[in-house]
Amino acid sequence: MLIHGNVHPAFADVATSLRRILPKNGKGGAAVCVYKDGEKVVDIWGGTRDDKGAPWESDTISVSFSTTKGVASTLLHIFADRGLIDIDAPVATYWPEFAQAGKEHVTVRHLLCHEAGLYAVSDIVGHARELLDWDRMIELLAAAKPAHAPGAAHGYHGLTYGYLVGEVVRRVADGKSFQQILADEIVAPLGLDGAFCGVPESEQHRCARLMAPAWDAPPAVRRRRLEKAWAGATRWRDRLRRVGIRYDPTQTLAALLPPGMDELNFNSPEFRSAAIPAANGMFTARSLARMYGCLAMGGEIDGVRLLSQEAVARAAEEQNRGAGLVMPISMRWRLGYHRVFTMGARVRRGFGHFGYGGSGGFADPNRKLSVALTVNSGVGTPFGDARIARIGGAAVRCADRY
Repeated sequence: MLIHGNVHPAFADVATSLRRILPKNGKGGAAVCVYKDGEKVVDIWGGTRDDKGAPWESDTISVSFSTTKGVASTLLHIFADRGLIDIDAPVATYWPEFAQAGKEHVTVRHLLCHEAGLYAVSDIVGHARELLDWDRMIELLAAAKPAHAPGAAHGYHGLTYGYLVGEVVRRVADGKSFQQILADEIVAPLGLDGAFCGVPESEQHRCARLMAPAWDAPPAVRRRRLEKAWAGATRWRDRLRRVGIRYDPTQTLAALLPPGMDELNFNSPEFRSAAIPAANGMFTARSLARMYGCLAMGGEIDGVRLLSQEAVARAAEEQNRGAGLVMPISMRWRLGYHRVFTMGARVRRGFGHFGYGGSGGFADPNRKLSVALTVNSGVGTPFGDARIARIGGAAVRCADRY
């Protein structure tokens, strides 16, 4: 498989890893970017961006699902660093309508480390189409009752996270749209070439098409798959309870699959143009790697300071351990980020966010390293899959020999 772009010789193994993860049938593509010591050492791409075989280009952007959460979190830390948001203040300090249904004591910290109890999107929205309407989602979340007291447990806020964090940011940013805040606070200062949460019509031609059975099947087929998933989750919940295991897989589905999800077309211009900061950011790997490269360098890159060193250190502090109510693994949540999973390498102080479709981005302050992967094929898990772990591991090993 032909790879395009540039690679520093010391990071050649990253290109080898990308070549191995590209679909052998030519249906799908990917891009990888790596920064080391503030310098771009890998910027490569390959494969196809649609089902007609159009090649992945230098400027191709791809929906990156939960990888978007790391970008949304960085935005909040920017405003906290300016003193406009207190991480330990109640959310209602900035969003007064939020103080309903027992949420008056939910803090911004609770949102960032998934301890707010507002993960069950299937209980909050009536239909998945409501995810496309920011104002409607804010109204629903303000009225929602949390599943538990703030801080009593942690459960991955798979689809609600972005609205919760994003609305706090909007309230201190003069009510600008989330898309505009992202453009003003991260894209423009860092000179990013492709980072959107709400792709304008003029940029939609750059979007890669998601290519996997999960996205290409007719709605009726997807509906049957979802029904089968719910039935299977219920059976597993009952089996696990009989042997004393508390994990409930139906909670996972409740956090990720609102009613009508089978009718939502993730390849549609309507979905791409909406702002869903937990799920539909569209990026180049180059943009993700540069943002995380800035964080890996203590908040400054090429003379541009995005965050203070103190703010970066605070953002990377581990907040909780152990399996959560939604995911049966320990994510070791930071403030808006999670631990870094890599193959064949350890990243002790790393932090970032991976996504359902296989994408991911992270910063490693110890090595002054950042890594990002964008893809448009495969499904993986809610936290990416072996591809980002493989790419990340290769990059870390190269950095250690650099």
